[in-house]
Amino acid sequence: MDAKATVKIGPFSRGGKSRIEVNAADHDFAPEATITPVGIFLPDEDELFLYGITSKVTSDGLVDRLEEWWEAVKGRFSAVTRLVVNLDNGPECHSRRTQFLFRMALFAHHSGLSITLAYYPPYHSKYNPVERCWGILENHWNGSLLDSVEAVIETARTMTWKGKAPVVGLVTTVYATGVKLTKEAMNLLETQVQRLPHLEKWFVDLSFPTPPLLET
Repeated sequence: MDAKATVKIGPFSRGGKSRIEVNAADHDFAPEATITPVGIFLPDEDELFLYGITSKVTSDGLVDRLEEWWEAVKGRFSAVTRLVVNLDNGPECHSRRTQFLFRMALFAHHSGLSITLAYYPPYHSKYNPVERCWGILENHWNGSLLDSVEAVIETARTMTWKGKAPVVGLVTTVYATGVKLTKEAMNLLETQVQRLPHLEKWFVDLSFPTPPLLET
């Protein structure tokens, strides 16, 4: 799972090429809006699920997308009992981000899944397979005029990865920033998760047959 760089909505040149003439602004003026692509990629199936988020990307927004994705695919993966989620240790999803860890614990409880968060170390996120999808998307739409949210979504729908089109959705939910647990609540949550010895920051196991506790 990964969030791509935020896209500015407007008549901006993207430095790409198109088979048809496209008139674009030669300066980056204030954008009319922004949209951030968030992707969930299944390497074994070569399937990309892409969500365009118009709000600022937050821990809640990321976990909401994972929950939405699981609801859509769980019928196909009824034998799965553990999800291994590869992440880039970004600011909204790193393993010490209190709201992210709490929401992932809730997801583990509600889904009945055991979840392993496996993080790429600094400067290695390019090895995350979803990054290759971002490269294809960037090449695909660089010659297009992304002057509306609809243009971003519709252009994303026409890309392909190994012959497969992504499942694309638009998310207009407004997410609050700065949401976090108290230090006391986080300390209690930490007693209920498992971190791999000597790699505590990079591998976290979440298994919650009962709801995560935040108060004694």
